[in-house]
Amino acid sequence: MKPANCVAIGVAISIGLPADGDISSSDKAVATRGVEILNRTIALTRDLGGQKVGGILSTSHGLQTKPPTRDQWNRSAATLARVAETAKAAGVTLNLEIVNRFESNLLNTAAQGLAFIEDTGSDNIFLHLDTFHMNIEEADVGLAIRHAAKKIGYVHIGESHRGFLGTGSIDFAAIFDALTAIGYNDDLSFESFSSEIVDENLSRNTAIWRNLWADSMELARHARRFIAVGMETARLKAELVSVSQRP
Repeated sequence: MKPANCVAIGVAISIGLPADGDISSSDKAVATRGVEILNRTIALTRDLGGQKVGGILSTSHGLQTKPPTRDQWNRSAATLARVAETAKAAGVTLNLEIVNRFESNLLNTAAQGLAFIEDTGSDNIFLHLDTFHMNIEEADVGLAIRHAAKKIGYVHIGESHRGFLGTGSIDFAAIFDALTAIGYNDDLSFESFSSEIVDENLSRNTAIWRNLWADSMELARHARRFIAVGMETARLKAELVSVSQRP
């Protein structure tokens, strides 16, 4: 019997492909390794009862020093289309994280992600949007969310410095308003990093050089309240502007 206060926890796995597993690579061995990583991740997600794989799936995670090529784009799109079929058979969706220019050279904006998904021809690939990255790359985060509405499968809520929500420069009110406007009711996950707890390799790839927090429970409780209040406030605002106030 489950305890009365037991809360169900969902499962979603987010990864970043390594340099030696870059599916956009012209090196067939490297690309094959990337497919193997993705297939293992899909199987693990399925076995844990999850339905989503997110993260940097289209190319390797890390700073690139050359611009992407059309061949790189095409190789990645064709490969992910095949992987998406494997995922579909497992009851899992692929969600491409759109990250800033310092962590990938291929997909940096939601519009690029939409074009990429169209080129895959797959109906099992969606966007994984992250407010930290969008704050760097998008001209208007709210508009980008509205434009990508039909293809958003997963959302990361993160602050501009990746610490406590509301203590940085991101306009979360506009983000919650946009998510409410498009009727988004799927996963909203909080993402934060601190040098005290982040894996060394991930710290290098994401440039986490400062200890922004030490108490993970305090951080998580604050984030849960912040997101809940933000979404509820956006809902109340939407109701106010949509209800006709006839005398």
